Amino acid sequence: MVIPWRDRLRSTRPPAAGPVPLACYLLVAVNCVVFLAGPSGIAPHYGSTQVARNCAAQRYQQRWGAIPAELLSGRPLTAAQAAGAAPALPGCPPVGTPRKNPLLSVFTSLFVHGGWLHLLGNMLFLLVFGTGVEERLGRPRFLLFYLAVGALAGYGYALADSTDPQALQPLVGASGAIAGVLGGYLRLYPRARVTALVPLLFFLPLRLPAWLVLGLWFAVQWWSVHQAGPGVAYLAHVIGFSAGFLALWAASRRARYPGPTDLQPLAPDPGAFE
Repeated sequence: MVIPWRDRLRSTRPPAAGPVPLACYLLVAVNCVVFLAGPSGIAPHYGSTQVARNCAAQRYQQRWGAIPAELLSGRPLTAAQAAGAAPALPGCPPVGTPRKNPLLSVFTSLFVHGGWLHLLGNMLFLLVFGTGVEERLGRPRFLLFYLAVGALAGYGYALADSTDPQALQPLVGASGAIAGVLGGYLRLYPRARVTALVPLLFFLPLRLPAWLVLGLWFAVQWWSVHQAGPGVAYLAHVIGFSAGFLALWAASRRARYPGPTDLQPLAPDPGAFE
């Protein structure tokens, strides 16, 4: 799987003329602050031992994550239902969250991450691909787009897995929303060039068209839905990506936003191979 590092949009405007992507920066900042203040971060009040922090993280994700069974019923899990959620950490039985609002949890879950790699991977994809989408949509519409595709990914995943044991497990992370951003980017900039690190012996930087990078990413997610084991909500990625692409395709059909942008040559990227 390639790792995107940056994009080089061949837009008709010089790079310096583009607006500062404040919405993307704000989302990255909020995600990082929430992570650092949570049990997986550096906040000291969750305990000093790894076992205590793991138990706190389990409760934290149950409280703020989107649990499919809760999204479909509109009611938080009881303590008895939470006890049936497997696998539970040894010595850390799940507890009920009677004050939880399942409707809001589909949004709060977008800012909860399970670890450093989970957070940093999501933020990298958001910075590489989100800035171009924000430029085309504008900041307020981009934020609404981000939250909407994230909610669609969460509810779509819940509907698809309503009878699965995973329906009692919390869905956390910004992946569904960021997948929607990737789908929107593919609609807007299919011919943009993306500098990606390809793990062939060493991480070789290559400059590849966006349609190839994002097409491969989507194919891997689709394959993983059917082949990978539990633990990662690949189906939420597929749903979010499809929702983002179709939303901007429909918007361009209504002439609300332009279709794929006309591209002009830019100076070559000195650190990448074609």
